[in-house]
Amino acid sequence: MPASSNHQMVLALQVANGYGAQPGAWRQPGTDPSAYTDMDVFDRYAQAAERGKIQLIFLADTPALDVDLEREAPHHAIDPLVVLTSMSRATKRIGLVATSSTTLNEPFTIARQFKALDVASHGRAGWNAVPTSHPDAAANYGITLPSREQKYERAHEVIQIVQALWGSWGRDAWLRDVEQKRFADMSQIQPVNLQGRHVASAGPLAIPPSEQGQPVVFQAGGGGNGLEIAGRYANGVYANPFTIEEGRAHRNALRSAAERAGRNPDEVKLFAGFMPSIAASRRAALDRRQSLDESVDLNQRVRYLGSMLGLSLAPAQLDEPLTAQQKSSARANPGDPRAPHALELAREGWTLRDVLAHGVIDYHPVVPGTAAEVADHMQEWFEAGACDGFSLAIDVYADGIDAFVDEVIPLLQERGLFHDDYEGTTLRDHLGAPEQYGQDPRLS
Repeated sequence: MPASSNHQMVLALQVANGYGAQPGAWRQPGTDPSAYTDMDVFDRYAQAAERGKIQLIFLADTPALDVDLEREAPHHAIDPLVVLTSMSRATKRIGLVATSSTTLNEPFTIARQFKALDVASHGRAGWNAVPTSHPDAAANYGITLPSREQKYERAHEVIQIVQALWGSWGRDAWLRDVEQKRFADMSQIQPVNLQGRHVASAGPLAIPPSEQGQPVVFQAGGGGNGLEIAGRYANGVYANPFTIEEGRAHRNALRSAAERAGRNPDEVKLFAGFMPSIAASRRAALDRRQSLDESVDLNQRVRYLGSMLGLSLAPAQLDEPLTAQQKSSARANPGDPRAPHALELAREGWTLRDVLAHGVIDYHPVVPGTAAEVADHMQEWFEAGACDGFSLAIDVYADGIDAFVDEVIPLLQERGLFHDDYEGTTLRDHLGAPEQYGQDPRLS
């Protein structure tokens, strides 16, 4: 099955802490160490992404401190919606998507915040609707994490109530009739009065529709529960496949879930996580990544690499390749989808430090190399049907976003894989998502 009906990919740019996806990004030349709180810096990143016609910016979020700030910058933005609101004022077309937990937040709060961003950005907002699995985040809200079953049951309720609230202000309710002294037609602004087992809301929401009606729903996470959420409600899904086979299986399962829910599977786009490090050569890209590993315990990683390869590896071998005997004995750990790639690199003769710099233990596939090598990876995955596009985790934002926009995107456009300009003005336009206002009438 082709990856897209029009054979062009969609792209999301992950923007997290203001620095980059790699731990040492905050200390790199050209990076403002104060970018964590500087909205002007975030605005420049958004403008660069828009210059590249990237469809959307995505801010993940876990509302908890999960790093040692002595050595490492925070993983997430100070507040995703504040950052996106700033970006909305600095851009015109690019979509703006953030995570807000269905476990920790009430539906009225989510509905109000995201629809406000949607109208302020003229129809460019999206909500990544996911439950929370981090105990520290739950503790920050004064709760303990419910069971997985309860979390997903609540997620369904939250999404349905949020969408009902979004549609509670009728499309034509805002009259603004100065002569007749009628601000709005209250017959079209109605309560929703929804009560579930976990959440409820009376409504209505006092926010009119945006140019796209209401925000687009996204989802992240796998498993049967996640697929059901995505298949019923989402138009964009973030996934973490490490191989083409994994990506293709996830995408096919997602499309099947959408069909079971009575939707057109083409309405749901799978974004595969991807970490490019762009330089003039593979060697230069590996050196770049090594300079960003400052807070990583490489000794621990060498031992972990050994477990991936079925070998007992010691830190003393970090700057040496595998020996001939190790190469012949090495076997890819069948329980780790990243292991075959690690084995392939190790057998090519790279030092263990270089194998690690290739990103074999990172949370997305990594391509360190030239713009052409990055584009080749994206083309191979896309044309194999492993995804509908990519969620880009750039190593260092300060120069990496520009490198991707100026060097990789022109190659994708020349190959006919990426659009030359935005086809519309809203996030729904960018994704080819159908019009929707309120709950989806196709869903029971």
